[in-house]
Amino acid sequence: MSENQGTTMSEDLSIVIVDDMQFSRAVLKSALKRSGYDDVRLAASATETLKMLRERGADVVVADWVMPEMNGLELTDAIRAMDEEKSRYTSVILFTAKEGEDAMLEAFHRGVDDYLTKPVNDKELAARVFAAGRIAGMQNDLLQTTSALQALSNNLESINAVDVLTGVGNRRFLARQLDSLLLHVHSRGGGLCYAVVDIDDFQRVNRDYSYDAGDEVLRALARRLRRAVRPLDIVGRLEADTFGLILRYENPAHFRPGIFERIREAVRNRPFRVDGGEVEIDISMGAVCFNSGDELLTVPELMEQAEVNLQRARSRGAGQLEIG
Repeated sequence: MSENQGTTMSEDLSIVIVDDMQFSRAVLKSALKRSGYDDVRLAASATETLKMLRERGADVVVADWVMPEMNGLELTDAIRAMDEEKSRYTSVILFTAKEGEDAMLEAFHRGVDDYLTKPVNDKELAARVFAAGRIAGMQNDLLQTTSALQALSNNLESINAVDVLTGVGNRRFLARQLDSLLLHVHSRGGGLCYAVVDIDDFQRVNRDYSYDAGDEVLRALARRLRRAVRPLDIVGRLEADTFGLILRYENPAHFRPGIFERIREAVRNRPFRVDGGEVEIDISMGAVCFNSGDELLTVPELMEQAEVNLQRARSRGAGQLEIG
């Protein structure tokens, strides 16, 4: 990235603007051009946008919320599904005349990175695009790092620490990480939560589609869980349709149980694509948290308590959470 003279910047970002109103597209493009953004493509519909992204990806998509055929939120869902297939990340900014916290929360809940209210200020637009581009860059760097770690993990199979199907750690790996982190929290402070994630009625996928489709879902779920948690959190596969999560936090007062609902929404908000169709799944979770000052638990005790909490959650039906 380099700076031009004056107030404009030349950012090495690929941007797509989508709006069914030609005038609005032209205004936004001109504003970004004045701010130094050169790679700006225009689309008149969500369908045209997706075609553009299949041909060449973008760092940032700036889209109108209200459009015929497919609105901005539906476009965001489609972009997230495409990103998942291509192992990349595209930042999405929606702009709309809607006002109020409800609209903003709905946008963020559906995976939108940023939100602008009409009329859009030129400088604010440029700044938001800059920030969204940084988000996309960091996420794509992380995906590249994850890919490199995946290659490294293949070399760890000899010590039986990696789940061959999904590429994440296995039960032994999770136990080792818990052992180290429990001692760290006990001696240095902070806290952690260990959660068991179980796919509700997973046998339905194998029965209604195929075992190969079931394996596709498991691999995709591992990727989706990895993206739903923070980079330093840990995802592992415990057994056939059950995963383990280790969430670490420096200050127990800052931990919010709502993270588990966000993880569940990340899993269930769009179907998994497999040969033969699309599969919708939901998950149940049992979690147990350990904070500095608590009586020290052993790894087997912690893992067993999480399993007990999972059974309690499942006794209430599908898609439930029990934290102990």
